[in-house]
Amino acid sequence: MGGEVGSFLLVWVSAVALLCYCHKIGQLTHGGTTRLLAILPVVCIFLVMPLGILSLSVRGLTSFFLCWLATFKLLLFVFDQGPLSSNPPLSLPRFVAFACFPIKIQQDPAPTVSPHDQELVHVDDNQDVEKLVNAEDRDTPSQKIATKGLKSHLNYALKFLLLVIFGCIYTKEDYFHPKFILFLYVIHIYIALELILAMFGALARACLGVELEPQFEEPYLASSLQDFWGKRWNLMVTKILHPTVYSPIRSTFSRWIAKKWASLPAVMGTFLVSGLMHELIFLHIGRQKPKWEVTCFFLLHGFCLAIEIGIKREIKGTWGLPRVVAAPLVVGFVVVTAMWLFMPTVVRCKIDAEARMETIAFINFVKGVYIYLKDVFINHNDHKF
Repeated sequence: MGGEVGSFLLVWVSAVALLCYCHKIGQLTHGGTTRLLAILPVVCIFLVMPLGILSLSVRGLTSFFLCWLATFKLLLFVFDQGPLSSNPPLSLPRFVAFACFPIKIQQDPAPTVSPHDQELVHVDDNQDVEKLVNAEDRDTPSQKIATKGLKSHLNYALKFLLLVIFGCIYTKEDYFHPKFILFLYVIHIYIALELILAMFGALARACLGVELEPQFEEPYLASSLQDFWGKRWNLMVTKILHPTVYSPIRSTFSRWIAKKWASLPAVMGTFLVSGLMHELIFLHIGRQKPKWEVTCFFLLHGFCLAIEIGIKREIKGTWGLPRVVAAPLVVGFVVVTAMWLFMPTVVRCKIDAEARMETIAFINFVKGVYIYLKDVFINHNDHKF
């Protein structure tokens, strides 16, 4: 335990020190080549730092925060873009927090939908596909863009209860089909990520007056792949990938093909980068050479999403399946392809075993506390009589 805590502190103290250096570089230099040369070594260091952490689950979270969020935000900061660039400049504590975690300044929701949001909701054939991909689908015009990172306590309580139920099932997994257990792991990963990020959100709100970007917006209600990837799943990553990957690729291809079709290779490029970043995270977690199944998973979804966008452009969004039909199809496609291409890497890195052991250990801890309190209560009553 001491070694795990020591490795965690060493990595994160070093990361904070490097971010303090980047904050100072931002004060001394303007965006461009000079800042790039000064910050690029930090980006390279962040890509390998998680390997120094011993705990598997903490290593995975650190990889996501440092290798993905922090490095991409720093690359945007190099050119005076992204959440780290503001006027006036961010204070040092906020710079460090904004760099590492998916947080935003706490704001009160607007009482009405702004013209900008209306533009995002109503997308026509001539508008940028980035608005189409990340805005509400035309078949879901009544939904509003999420403004709060934390949901109701009941929402989180129900999801936590699901994890407890899964833990009970894991203790009897010999009685269930392996595919069913694998299906539970898919749901387990989603719920665990949402709950962990919610805890970070509560901490950020308490310490800095800011809160996490909503990472998940009930993805099981998605009515299309656009809706799933653009509005419901891992939303902070979506917002980071747009300016760093999607927009440059789209701008480049716009020189050779029509602007509205240049978005399709941009979508494929974005999903390719997402797949490679997931491979890096799994490399940190499992410390094993990648087999590229995760990259294939994201390329498959990128290809299907590009086809969906193309079809919607051709029919101009005049037709779509009802949500009650579309949602099970979309979620079913995501789950089946995840079990086929994504979960083998999860199993190979032993993330499933770690999650199972942590859940069962928590249930045993709760049982132990219950038995202890029960014995104390019984003994107390015996002494009274």
